[in-house]
Amino acid sequence: MPAPAPPTSPPAAAYKSRGGIGRVFRALRYSWAGLRAAVRHEAAFRQELLLAAPLLVAAPFLAPGRWQLLVMVASVVAVLVVELLNSAIEALADAVSLELQPLLGRAKDLGSAAVLLTLLGVPFTWGLVLLPAPPWR
Repeated sequence: MPAPAPPTSPPAAAYKSRGGIGRVFRALRYSWAGLRAAVRHEAAFRQELLLAAPLLVAAPFLAPGRWQLLVMVASVVAVLVVELLNSAIEALADAVSLELQPLLGRAKDLGSAAVLLTLLGVPFTWGLVLLPAPPWR
C-alpha cells in the first residue's frame, strides 16, 4: 500500500499563515491585543487584575518553597485566564444575539460560574500553603 501523499491544500482560511517565526510574532501581537482589549472593555478583568497584582508581588515573600510559590501564583493566574475565557464567551454570545436566548444565557452563566469557582480556589490554595496544618492531622 503506497504512503499517503502530503497535503497540498491551502490553509482553511486565506488569513491563516503557514507558520514560521512570523506566525509566532503575529500570535504574540494578537495575544497582546486581547489583553489590552480585556483591560479596556472588561470591568471584571480590571478588578481581578487589581486584586492579582498585590498577591503576585507578595507570593515570593510568603511562599515557604518554590513548589508552594508555583501553586500560589498558578491559582491567581488561573483566575485571570478563566476571566478572559468568560469574557470571550460573553462577547461571542452578544455577537450572536442581544435578544434573550436561553442557551446563550446558560453559556454566560456557566462561564460566570467557572470564574466564581476559580476565585474561591485562591484563598483555599493560599490557606493550605500558608496556614499550619490542623492539629488533628
